[in-house]
Amino acid sequence: MVVDNGRDPHTQAVVESVLPAAAVISPRANLGFTRAANIGIRRGRSEYVLILNPDTEVFAETLDRLIAVLDARPDVAVVGPRLVRPDGSFDHAARRSFPTVLGAIGHFLGVGRLVQHGPLAQYRAPHVESGPVEAINGAFMLARRSALESIGLLDKSYWMYMEDLDLLYRLKEAGWLTWYEPAALALHVKRGTTAGLRSPRLVWAFHYGMFRFYRTHYAPQRSPTVNGLVYAGIAARAGAVLAWTTAARLVLSRSQSATERDVAQATHLDTSASNTTTTAA
Repeated sequence: MVVDNGRDPHTQAVVESVLPAAAVISPRANLGFTRAANIGIRRGRSEYVLILNPDTEVFAETLDRLIAVLDARPDVAVVGPRLVRPDGSFDHAARRSFPTVLGAIGHFLGVGRLVQHGPLAQYRAPHVESGPVEAINGAFMLARRSALESIGLLDKSYWMYMEDLDLLYRLKEAGWLTWYEPAALALHVKRGTTAGLRSPRLVWAFHYGMFRFYRTHYAPQRSPTVNGLVYAGIAARAGAVLAWTTAARLVLSRSQSATERDVAQATHLDTSASNTTTTAA
């Protein structure tokens, strides 16, 4: 089942060439990740559901090893593989903890990548080698259909981003386990669906996801003062990222325009020289 939010005219042909039995669904508009994924899940009937981003590549035996986990552990709702980047490095989002305030600060400031233990490294779940973990990456999740249906699938209020953490948090609250299986391997390009720089819409979606996750699952247990500081921090980061991406896009656009002018001028000079040579001959 392929849900094509982008309505690419070539999607049908590509899918048929790779897997003729697969169905292609093209919504009339870009519904966002969660709504599109829910459409695909509801159309299926299999016992297990693979939620897979288009910027991933599945290696041989990956699915067999993940299915084996679900077959052997009826208490596991979702299992994910070891994810690697195109350069072979480990994608730490393959295994995660639900974010704490300090864990989120460490992650976004990059400090959590420099330490192996402690509250600033908490988000990366460094203590988990394999087995039960709080969260895996939503780019590749093999899930038990009965578990998904028991909590109402993905929350469609998340357009994109944080929907995976919300899903896994609700599954945990319902008594299910999430499992990290490093014996299974998959490639994750990361940001392969966003062309590197996030658009303003995606910047908003990312930070709204952070806000919604915190408000839904953490805020009721925190004081109004702490909640206010967290919301202010999310808003400040959203503003800073939006300013940075806007400036980066402007610089990139000007650089591309300058390159195009240089190419056009070079082509014009080559054409003029060719015409001059022809006339002289």
